[in-house]
Amino acid sequence: MSPSPDTALPLLGGLTPAQFMRRHWQKKPLLIRQAIPGMQPPLDRAALFELAGREGVESRLIARRGGDWSLRQGPFTRRALPPMARAGWTLLVQGVDLHADAAHTLLQRFRFVPDARLDDLMISWASEGGGVGPHFDSYDVFLLQATGRRRWRIGRQDDLSLQPGVPLKILQRFEPEEEFVLEPGDMLYLPPRWAHDGDAVGGDCMTCSIGFRAPQRGGLAEELLQRLAEDIDDNSLYRDPQQAATAEPGRMPAGLQAFAADAVQRALARPDALALALGEVMTEPKPATWFDEPAQAWQPGALMLDRRTRMMYDDRFVFINGEGLRAGGADARLMRRLADRRALSARDVQRASADAQALLGDWFEAGWLHLSAHD
Repeated sequence: MSPSPDTALPLLGGLTPAQFMRRHWQKKPLLIRQAIPGMQPPLDRAALFELAGREGVESRLIARRGGDWSLRQGPFTRRALPPMARAGWTLLVQGVDLHADAAHTLLQRFRFVPDARLDDLMISWASEGGGVGPHFDSYDVFLLQATGRRRWRIGRQDDLSLQPGVPLKILQRFEPEEEFVLEPGDMLYLPPRWAHDGDAVGGDCMTCSIGFRAPQRGGLAEELLQRLAEDIDDNSLYRDPQQAATAEPGRMPAGLQAFAADAVQRALARPDALALALGEVMTEPKPATWFDEPAQAWQPGALMLDRRTRMMYDDRFVFINGEGLRAGGADARLMRRLADRRALSARDVQRASADAQALLGDWFEAGWLHLSAHD
């Protein structure tokens, strides 16, 4: 369950989520000492290295020798990784929350931000001096130290020019304003475009990066229009019986321009079409995501969403893994509770309507949710 907006959290240095969002979110950094006291990494080093060797898992190996940088894409066998005693290298594994329950559980602590904005948990492991160079991100990020120590230098950067001829987006003239050394359990929040540079101090350094989605306007428009077009049930063809002979064959016909504009307007004019398309786009599973078939038969009882499932809602629809359905009344309240809590009690499920139970059964068969031993 997501934390209450008005409950003070050690995770946020004693601020409530409401205070944090008002004072810091997309505004200014926040250093939190012992955000998670007694921090234990969601994966140990061996498990992280093993995960980086799997197909379908996004991983990168970044190494620095002097002023030279190298970048390789995974998967990596253990032998393909440098010796741990060698200085200056970093292994980054993206989307660890999709593959490890402990990482997924850790990510849930940040659900005071809407799920539509919460992206994934990346883990980096670095040897002595390992890092990815001074850079900036276009999204918000929490940098949580899991093991070892990391020195962070941060600054508001006006000059965003990058070093030429480098396989990474490294700032050419980084000008840090502050410096911190983070111990296990410490965390640093950075808004978008705050430049930062982190180096492992002493090696065997593991950092969890909680990242957020920031849809790009043009890219989002492209995805939405594609969804809208797929749902148009209109195969009428352009006709121009009044087209006159032309001496300017290269000119676009005004009638065709009007036909195209009408096609787009019709797609947008359908009731709730844009809201439905947005929900489907924002809950689309990440590429290369698959769900496991259930090992037991469906029966109405306590359940929980699979860690890979994305589920959201608005006033009229419920969205799950790229699908949208209209919901109202008690069924809508039940589905919203599932989206918010990512779980339902046996009492909730057993009191649901036959239609709602059938829908939950379908999602169970698809592997989108599982029966839970905890009520």
